Amino acid sequence: MISLAHSLYVLSPGVKDGRWTVLQLVEALGFCLENTDPRTRGRGIQLLSQVLLQCYSLLQEKEVLHLVVFYESRLQDHHLVIPSVLQGLRALSMCKVLSPGLAVSVLKAIFQEVHVQSLMQLDRHTVYSIITNFMSTREEELKGLGANFTFGFIQVMDGEKDPRNLLVAFQIVRDLIAKDYDLGPFVEELFEVTSCYFPVDFTPPPNDPHGIQREDLILSLRAVLTSTPQFAEFLLPLLIEKLDSELQSAKLDSLQTLTACCAIYRQKELQEFLPSLWSSLRREVFQTASEKIETECLAALHALSACLSRSVLSSDSEDLLDSFLSSILQDCRHHLCEPDMKLVWPSAKLLQAAAGASLRTYHCITRSILPLLLEQYTKHTQSSQRRTILEMLLGFLELQQKLGHVEEDESTLLSLQAPVCSVVFSALLDPSVQLQLVGIKALTVLGSLPCMAFCTLFPPDSEAAMEAAGSLAPIYPKVFSGRMVPRLEEELLSGRESYHNHHSLQQRCLQALAAVSTHTSIVRETVPVLLQHLQKVQKGNGAAARNMVAVCQSLHRVALQCQQDAEGCWYFHQTVVPCLLAMAVEAAMPGKCGSTHTLPGKALLEEEVLAAMIPVISAATTHLSPELAAQSVSHVVPLFLDGEVSFLPQNSFPSSFHPFGAQRRLVALLMAFVCSLPRDVAIPQQEWLLRELLALSCSCNCPFTATTAAKCFAGLVNKHPAGQQLDEILQLAVNRMEASLAEGPHRMQALTLLLWVTKALVLRYHPLSSCLTDKLLGLLGDTELGPAAAEGFSLLMAESPDVLNKGCHADVRIMFRQRFFTDNVPKLVQGFHGAGPDVKANYLKGLSHVLNHLPKPVLVTELPTLLSLLLEALSCSDRVVQLSTLSCLHPLLLEAPQIMSLHVDTLVTKFLNLTSSPTMAVRIAALRCAHALTSLPTTVLLPYKGRVIRALAKPLDDKKRLVRKEAVAARGEWFLLGSPGR
Repeated sequence: MISLAHSLYVLSPGVKDGRWTVLQLVEALGFCLENTDPRTRGRGIQLLSQVLLQCYSLLQEKEVLHLVVFYESRLQDHHLVIPSVLQGLRALSMCKVLSPGLAVSVLKAIFQEVHVQSLMQLDRHTVYSIITNFMSTREEELKGLGANFTFGFIQVMDGEKDPRNLLVAFQIVRDLIAKDYDLGPFVEELFEVTSCYFPVDFTPPPNDPHGIQREDLILSLRAVLTSTPQFAEFLLPLLIEKLDSELQSAKLDSLQTLTACCAIYRQKELQEFLPSLWSSLRREVFQTASEKIETECLAALHALSACLSRSVLSSDSEDLLDSFLSSILQDCRHHLCEPDMKLVWPSAKLLQAAAGASLRTYHCITRSILPLLLEQYTKHTQSSQRRTILEMLLGFLELQQKLGHVEEDESTLLSLQAPVCSVVFSALLDPSVQLQLVGIKALTVLGSLPCMAFCTLFPPDSEAAMEAAGSLAPIYPKVFSGRMVPRLEEELLSGRESYHNHHSLQQRCLQALAAVSTHTSIVRETVPVLLQHLQKVQKGNGAAARNMVAVCQSLHRVALQCQQDAEGCWYFHQTVVPCLLAMAVEAAMPGKCGSTHTLPGKALLEEEVLAAMIPVISAATTHLSPELAAQSVSHVVPLFLDGEVSFLPQNSFPSSFHPFGAQRRLVALLMAFVCSLPRDVAIPQQEWLLRELLALSCSCNCPFTATTAAKCFAGLVNKHPAGQQLDEILQLAVNRMEASLAEGPHRMQALTLLLWVTKALVLRYHPLSSCLTDKLLGLLGDTELGPAAAEGFSLLMAESPDVLNKGCHADVRIMFRQRFFTDNVPKLVQGFHGAGPDVKANYLKGLSHVLNHLPKPVLVTELPTLLSLLLEALSCSDRVVQLSTLSCLHPLLLEAPQIMSLHVDTLVTKFLNLTSSPTMAVRIAALRCAHALTSLPTTVLLPYKGRVIRALAKPLDDKKRLVRKEAVAARGEWFLLGSPGR
């Protein structure tokens, strides 16, 4: 027998290319189509329908007419034939040349002749597809059927259970409503045929190929139920019924459906059901233990209030809204006044949900509730209770901020301005930190409300209010620029000192100026004030350096706050950096000779002031765009190489500037600038600059200058592109370092340069790094430089704050510490075993520094091979070695207890010995390790319990409080060792 697929393969191309007409095909199939055997007829019609599904777009209008008549007549055929007939009608429903009236004729025939719900799922889906196709192309014809079409579809859908078909059926119902088909007297029937699936109870079978989820059905059904207000009288009782059920999923679905309904309902649909709805919502919020249920209840209440607010078009609807809000207020006011405050939060949430619906509902509720909250705040004295009430007040303030401001709605808050501010400021001064934080949030919101007077918000004696200004500034920049900044400037210029909590008034003003500099317009006002004050204190005596450091700290904070705003970042950079450089150049010019004291204006050259200026310049540079950075570097580098001062704001200096000569201390500022530039910014005359830095770092007798020159050299080398120029400058540096390390007065400077260059190359995996590391390892055996070389391993592994870090755009490869560990720890161990007794400590110190900065998971894996050396390091007399080793062992006691327990005798002995160290930091670290020992298996520790408890009695009397604190904690844990439940 020839298969259907083969027949299609033969016949379809003939129809497509015009060799056959469809009517000829029907005639050719006449034997099958008229056969008395229903199976044979079914196969014939199936073949014809499959051809039509492939060729329907080629049919002529006359052909479609004959085919429709043929297929309609076959709807009365044997039930085995019906599926194939429906497939043919589906193909015809997609024809564009369908004559007028045929769509109605087909649907009438289906509605009358086919019992759809007795068909298989696929065949039912075919019926839904026919209806969908006709609704999309023959809408006006179908509407001509009136309510009969709706009734016919109801019969088709009634009893449908398959989720695939339901999704299509729900969409048809939505289209019936959305496209305004006549529902006639069948509104309730249409609701019933769809609402019977509510709430959806469907769990997709495992490995379902169709991918239909429960949520798909829920959303599709919800769209039907909430598509028309005509369903309201049937839907709202159903929702109330399901809200009263015990099934959580039914409650959630009902609440979400209610919220969706309110978007299209008006007061007339809701009026009859409002008391029952409020009763159900109130019960769920006050009694539910589910956060989801509570959230959906509040959303539904918000939607109800919003719906009623939209309907305030007549006195009746206005009365309905007021009545509804009165019910809410009556229930919630009662709970707000209860002494135990058990239902305060639920009540507040309900009130805020209703109030947030509109300005009208907000005004109605706050007029009654705000005075009550202020009264309750005064009545309750506990900080926790006051915090709860203030959080409720904050919620209402945030609602007004969100809803906007009109004169009518401001009246409530405006009339309560004084008591609201009084409550907020009392919270700011409360000893409870949690209450203070809520007060600061409330103050921030108050500052954004135009109805609040600025002077009321910021009294001069409120430090907490001043700190909160940082949060308010970006919301209200014009007020801060116009009022607060001039006031702070006036305080700075007055020179008055008023101490509060050991901080001067001027320092508080500096901190406040920095705190409010969170908007570009404010930064343009505060930065000139800070720079003016810096120039003022620079000329002072006595505490000039301390005051300058304070100003630089404020400038640094401003710089950090400007980094995310391109305009503010460039303004800060071009304003502050040239000014600081100009002040430094002026201070570095030769002064009067013969003075043993720091001259006025020279305080800026002190190390602590220069160190405070470095992060300001660095933070002002790191986030510049490449174009602006290139513009800036074209001025700054010539300043240090050529003494070119023309770009500085005050360039009439008494003598020439020689940055690598008499004024070389300022190389620290050059370092801050060039080492913070993006890697793709070209530095003019870089080779010359590197040679000058190299010479200065190896020959300067000032440790501060030599070190900053070395750091600057290393920072540039780290970012230098690979190639011949880099190789040449590195070879020059190596030759210079080797010569200086061999002999002479500058061995320590050469070691410092070696350390920083090694770090720069280690970070970028440069091949020369291993050679330089070997030189450093060789210096551990040097009696003069060995201790400093060992300390340098900490520099190699630690994060550098001012250069060679990712924030400064340094080339930092991932896992460089692990690589350094793998390459060099074996050499450190070997060197330790071969070293003389006078330098063994250097190897231990270097090893402990490497291990202390290694990621702990890596260290745990290497622990068995290194633990003996770490234990030996505890016996070293060097306190740095002791501290570093203790810091390394502490996390290992917690993370690798099984390995550490093998050495418990040695650990107990050494930790207890170090609790008597003359160095406080070592005593504290040893006590922490003794405390951490209790994480080892109890059976291992019990033999040592008495000994440790007796030994820990001594540090209980230590003269330092921090030592005593650690001793109490450690001894307490040892006392509890072996107790039940431990």
